[in-house]
Amino acid sequence: MSEITIYHNPDCGTSRNTLAMIRNSGETPQVILYLETPPKRATLVALIQASGLSVREVLRKKGTPYEELGLGDPKWNDDQLIDFMLAHPILINRPFVVTPLGTRLCRPSEVVLEILPKPQQGAFSKEDGEVVIDAQGQRPSAS
Repeated sequence: MSEITIYHNPDCGTSRNTLAMIRNSGETPQVILYLETPPKRATLVALIQASGLSVREVLRKKGTPYEELGLGDPKWNDDQLIDFMLAHPILINRPFVVTPLGTRLCRPSEVVLEILPKPQQGAFSKEDGEVVIDAQGQRPSAS
C-alpha cells in the first residue's frame, strides 16, 4: 500500500497533473475517486485541518452548486458547509494529497512537490506545456 493518497477527479486538469507528478517521482499512489467514493466526515475534517486551510477555502465554486445553494452567505458555519460538501462532493476542491510529509490541497498542481518524499525522476511538463521540472531535474527559475 502506498504511503501517498490523492483525492482525484480525472476530469480535472490540475488533478491529472498532480497525479502525474506523483508518478514521476516513482510513487504509485492510492487514488481515491472522491466523486464516486466521497470521504467520510471525519476524513474530510482531518484533510481540511491537516492542510491548514479553512473550510471556506476548501469549497469549490466553479462548476458546482455553490451559488445555487447560497454558500457564500456567512450564515453557514463550518459544520453546515461540510454537510454540503458531503452531500455534493463536487464542492470539495481538488486534489487533496496526503504523504508522510504532509497534506496539501494541490492548487496549483506543483504544490505537491513540497510534500513528495522522493524527487522527480525526469523532466515534467503540465498538460498545457508549462515546464515544471526541466531535463536537469530542477524547477525552472521564474522570469
